[in-house]
Amino acid sequence: MELIITEKNNAARRIAEILSEESAEAERRNGVNVYRWGDKRVVGLSGHVVGVDFPPEYGDWRDVEPVELIDAEITKSATKENIVRTLRELARRADEAVIATDYDREGELIGKEAYEIIRDETEVPIKRVRFSSITEREVKNAFVEPDDLDFDLAAAGEARQIIDLIWGAALTRFLSLSARQLGDDFISVGRVQSPTLKLIVDREREIEAFEPDDYWELFVNLTENGAVFKAQYFYDDDGKEAERVWNEGAADEASGRLQAASSATVTEVRRRTRTDEPPAPFNTTAFISAAGSLGYSAQRAMSIAEELYTAGYVTYPRTDNTVYPEDLDPEELLSAFADTKPFGEDAASLLNLDEIEPTRGDEETTDHPPIHPTGELPNQSELDDDEWEVYELVVRRFFATVAEPATWEHLRVVADANGCQLKANGKRLVGPGYHAVYPYSSASENFVPDVEEGAELAVSDVELEAKQTQPPRRYGQSRLIERMEELGLGTKSTRHNTIEKLYERDYIEQDPPRPTTLAKAVVEAAEEFADHVVSEEMTAGLEADMAAIAGGEATLDDVTEESRAMLERVFEELHDSREEVGDHLQESLKADRTLGPCPESEHDLLVRQSRHGSHFVGCDGFPDCRYTLPLPSTGQPQVIDAACEEHELRHVKMLAGQDTFVHGCPQCAADAADESEDEMIGDCPECGAPSTTRDGSRESEAQDASDRSGGRDSREESADPEAGALAIKQLRNGSRLVGCTRYPDCEYSLPLPRRGDIEVTDQQCEEHDLPELTIHNGDEPWELGCPICNYREYQARQAVDDLVDLDGLGERTAEKLAEADVETLADLETVDPDEMATTVQGVSADQIREWQQQAGAEAAD
Repeated sequence: MELIITEKNNAARRIAEILSEESAEAERRNGVNVYRWGDKRVVGLSGHVVGVDFPPEYGDWRDVEPVELIDAEITKSATKENIVRTLRELARRADEAVIATDYDREGELIGKEAYEIIRDETEVPIKRVRFSSITEREVKNAFVEPDDLDFDLAAAGEARQIIDLIWGAALTRFLSLSARQLGDDFISVGRVQSPTLKLIVDREREIEAFEPDDYWELFVNLTENGAVFKAQYFYDDDGKEAERVWNEGAADEASGRLQAASSATVTEVRRRTRTDEPPAPFNTTAFISAAGSLGYSAQRAMSIAEELYTAGYVTYPRTDNTVYPEDLDPEELLSAFADTKPFGEDAASLLNLDEIEPTRGDEETTDHPPIHPTGELPNQSELDDDEWEVYELVVRRFFATVAEPATWEHLRVVADANGCQLKANGKRLVGPGYHAVYPYSSASENFVPDVEEGAELAVSDVELEAKQTQPPRRYGQSRLIERMEELGLGTKSTRHNTIEKLYERDYIEQDPPRPTTLAKAVVEAAEEFADHVVSEEMTAGLEADMAAIAGGEATLDDVTEESRAMLERVFEELHDSREEVGDHLQESLKADRTLGPCPESEHDLLVRQSRHGSHFVGCDGFPDCRYTLPLPSTGQPQVIDAACEEHELRHVKMLAGQDTFVHGCPQCAADAADESEDEMIGDCPECGAPSTTRDGSRESEAQDASDRSGGRDSREESADPEAGALAIKQLRNGSRLVGCTRYPDCEYSLPLPRRGDIEVTDQQCEEHDLPELTIHNGDEPWELGCPICNYREYQARQAVDDLVDLDGLGERTAEKLAEADVETLADLETVDPDEMATTVQGVSADQIREWQQQAGAEAAD
């Protein structure tokens, strides 16, 4: 039997389809898909199935000094036991084995892990095949000419694993223990993560330290024969043209002279033609940058690209190469698109060119070609909208690289108006070239009429604009990755993951990313007490060492020992500063949670967490001061910069995925509830008038215990203590609901929108004898109707009976989850999100956690 091992299940399925000519069948073994035909078996791993870690005795953070981890033994163990067990069983029956994992440093290490598992069971021959796209031609060619595993390349990947484990674990434990920040809120440090974070923090410091300067710019409209165009005032500044006027008096003087001018005389007309060369082929960094301009995060862009690669539609997306290989025939690849509806016309136009010569970038490597389409075309219906948009980007980038240059005609006009120099620069696209097939690059034109020297132009609409210099811009994700590449931080395969980890650890927020207070504190502590932790030179040096391992110029042991010695020097720097580091971090952590002054003490109010996990606002002077305010039960609270002028408290934002909202000032929300009057609308269907009947299911579950704890006792009680009434209530935590006046004896309640004015109309629900409600929030009122009927409809819309009922989980993703043995909501709730994210391409761990929350909430209902 021939055993073939791929990196993931979807690659195993695809390769089995190609090699078997679609005759392979799938069988389940230990919960793992095995594809079989004849005497061949293909099994997909789940990325790494063996992990490195410390022995169990190092697991207790409190009992082990972080410095002890530097020289601790490194152990290997199975992380996906069912996959490893399946691989062992198949290996015992195999006559030969083929490693077909991805061809990069990480893929080679994963292949080595499989190699060692097989070697534990048998001495059969083991070969290695490599390909840059999972297409029929390339896969079959790879299997015709197999090679051997590159143990040097795998060792480079293993060195990275070991070094990242030691640095990350030792420094993470040191900072977390120093700041007494354990559990889920530990302070994370990483070898690449921390220097990258410093880049973001340094840019934020530049922005915060920036002091703007005032300047002025002047613009006028010039007219010739009815053609109007805008010109800008400029002056000679030591031989250079300057548009910014730094003196207000000089700006006013120039404006006055222009206001007095009735005409301007053309003194110079210059025409030139410029060639705009097509872009270079996509490497990973350029692809992420282009996808970023379409709104995709680096992580999302790479996830989609990997999915398209595994499906056989694009080449391997992790590459530094910007030169197509000699064996790529651009005409043949263009011909594959010639008869397709979305690309046919553009492909045909390119095939009609006299010469098809692709562009070349500056970087040429021998591992993978630049990212380009394979020529195996999907139907648009086979891909979701994001996948299709990214696929079209890759196709059109290839089109652009074989297209002709664009031609621009530039026209510069200089005129004199009452002693003031004016200029206008026009440009016109006379030969669209690659812009015709690649609409992602700017092809905007600027109209300036073709005037002659000596012409008199009318002057009108003089504008004097007061402006200020602007601080440097924050790094967008794609620019940050470019900067990491320039500094040698990480690799093409890891940089986007590093940024994602910074988001997950709450070190950065928003996009472009900006650092949190905690991020600034971690960087400041490292700079003051152990600069190596955030030094890009140190990290880049280690990256070079790992590249030397891959090239056979260094050994794994040499590089890891050097790294341990470097980390020992870091801990020598930190040894006497533990208390100072801890105090600094604790103060910064508190700053991230501080709202403002407590009204009953000299302390501040903070966002705090109860023993049960719910959040509230409490005084930092507890237990001497027990002042508290409730917070909404939905989402994680985040203190934002906006502040309440009346109470001097910063606002709170509740992070809840798509349902994220700004709660605002907690004191204002509580005061508004205290001042509000309950508005009676009818009898409680739970405990009200005897004539009232319940309508099926118990809607009272809509208000959970934490909402109720933020409420207040009803101001009105039913005359009959046994008969409750329904009232519109506003709770101190900002929530609104329809609830029973006998709460807490009767807990019947229905949710209401948090925002908008509630109108109780004269229309009555015949079924429940309640008035219909209208919400006024914006231009169009929302006719909510009967609150019981509305909530019943809401529950029906939110009902989750199957995987595809979850937000953002479509049929194709459900199919991929099913291949990973997740077929029901119950299956989904039991999986480990981080492990599943490595198994199912295109799905992140955070998405899985969100789906688990949705499924869990439905189960609770």
